[in-house]
Amino acid sequence: MIRTGTSLLALAAFLATPALAQDRNQPSHQAQSAEALTAADAEAFVERVQREYADFNLRASRIAWINATYITPDTDALAADSQAEGTRMAVQFALEAAKFQDVAGLTPDTRRMLDILRSAITLPAPTRDGAATTLSELATGMQSLYGRGRATLNGEPISGNDAEAAMGTLRDPEDLQELWTSWHNNVGSPMRNDYQRMVGIANEGARELGFRDVGTMWRSVYDMPPEEFAQLTDQLWNEVKPLYQALHTYVRRKLSERYGADVQAASGPIRADLLGNMWAQEWGNIYDVVAPEGSGDLGYDIGELLQTQNYDALKMVKTGETFFSSLGFEPLPETFWERSMFVKPEDREVQCHASAWNLDDVDDLRIKMCIKVNSDDFVTIHHELGHNYYQRSYNELPLLYRTGANDGFHEAIGDMVALSITPDYLVEIGLLDEARVPGPERDTGLLLRQAMDKVAFLPFGLLVDKWRWGVFSGQIRPEHYQSAWDGLRLQYQGIVPPVARDETNFDPGAKYHIPANVPYTRYFLARLLQFQFYKAACEQAGWTGPLHRCSFYGNEEVGERLNAMLEMGMSKPWPDALEAFTGTREISGEAMLEYFAPLMEWLEEQNAGQIEGW
Repeated sequence: MIRTGTSLLALAAFLATPALAQDRNQPSHQAQSAEALTAADAEAFVERVQREYADFNLRASRIAWINATYITPDTDALAADSQAEGTRMAVQFALEAAKFQDVAGLTPDTRRMLDILRSAITLPAPTRDGAATTLSELATGMQSLYGRGRATLNGEPISGNDAEAAMGTLRDPEDLQELWTSWHNNVGSPMRNDYQRMVGIANEGARELGFRDVGTMWRSVYDMPPEEFAQLTDQLWNEVKPLYQALHTYVRRKLSERYGADVQAASGPIRADLLGNMWAQEWGNIYDVVAPEGSGDLGYDIGELLQTQNYDALKMVKTGETFFSSLGFEPLPETFWERSMFVKPEDREVQCHASAWNLDDVDDLRIKMCIKVNSDDFVTIHHELGHNYYQRSYNELPLLYRTGANDGFHEAIGDMVALSITPDYLVEIGLLDEARVPGPERDTGLLLRQAMDKVAFLPFGLLVDKWRWGVFSGQIRPEHYQSAWDGLRLQYQGIVPPVARDETNFDPGAKYHIPANVPYTRYFLARLLQFQFYKAACEQAGWTGPLHRCSFYGNEEVGERLNAMLEMGMSKPWPDALEAFTGTREISGEAMLEYFAPLMEWLEEQNAGQIEGW
């Protein structure tokens, strides 16, 4: 799920939080110009930037909305022109902001805003002639290659979307191997040389902005030195690794029982194409293969409950709004209901991928979905509305602060709300009869189904950027792109490709976020933060039962404290925002471990006598 329409998305496709550390070993073109610049100049610059972005963002957001909800060659062209203009502005302002790095007497707010501008570009281009054009062509070409990508099934080409869906439903190992191999060969391998060229040019641009390389720039956005952030991600992974290993051991045994040892051995790594997802990042699609006998059925289906009570898309969204209203948040503006896209129009092409928008950075809130009356979309609505309420909470801050405390916060807020869709919540809103609330004997199935997505994702969420950090720093050389990727997948996920790979391949490119240059660590952080936020809300609500059964629906104290964090936006370092709601300044995996503690106990029983690890 995506949030968009915020001012900072106009700076680049995805904006990071402030950079703190500048590489002092770089040539000091900034220092040379700093002699003639003053703190007053910096403040004037920041004010000018925010005025210019305020004018640009509304126009750009309207164009993006029209393009997303009315796809034609003309709206595509308008969107491309708008994005190009936004990129030019971002590059110009980043370079100007870098000139103020050594100016004395800057206020904390001015310093913070300059850092936001300096680190706003995901893929920086150097200023030499032709470099920006070449970098743009390389990036656009790789994204187009991905978008046109095809896999094959029984020798026939199928689209990427269809291939991804088939990976979740097919159970024939030969079909899965064909899908996996054809997608990775057809999409990833052809972009290998272009990716190498892009890395070199982008690193040159990062150095002009005062960073050692692009990876350092990406890690500089978390209110701590880049090296400390890398250490923090390792620390967080080590906290939750035992839970992942226990899940891995159980799933591996179930796959071996299903397919036989010739396909999946009972020990060692898991074959990547058997896990129900093209990238083995979430495993929920194979829940039917691993579901525990007797407790896998929850006793109800949210989609069936919605259909029985004649819910439509609008009523589903109204129900989501009611959740936030119960916490004391003001109702959504009337324009939300007039301007959102809730269902797929019959007369035109649209982007159906769910997203939350704030077009004017104030209160022109919208969601864009092609809602179907089912469980997944009911949960997604609550998630997307979480973005909208976050956007509105910080709408009185200076423009450059109108985004999440760090890039993991926005996703975590939506997911935290979605965790509160428990059986008790369904009873509260009249969807589920109290007599049908599943008993504790069903908890194993409930938790296992959640873990197959939320826990299984963690190592993949970490390794994508670990690979890129290594590539950008030069630690991973071009001649080792594929072997390094395979090594990290084995080290962290405990998986192996279904067929042999070599350095003619480029499997990283078969994951959208690599050719699109979207930093990925945000998703790792969000998976942990959502449980931390959820536990804090449950404690504030006075919940005393098992954590996974808690819903904080109807608790205005929770809403008040949540809003205190949301309205800070990015105006303060993220530990300040975290502390405002949770009482702690540190991200931790402890809440996730508590949530899944009953499952962990059950997994340890199931795994008795099994070889853990790979």
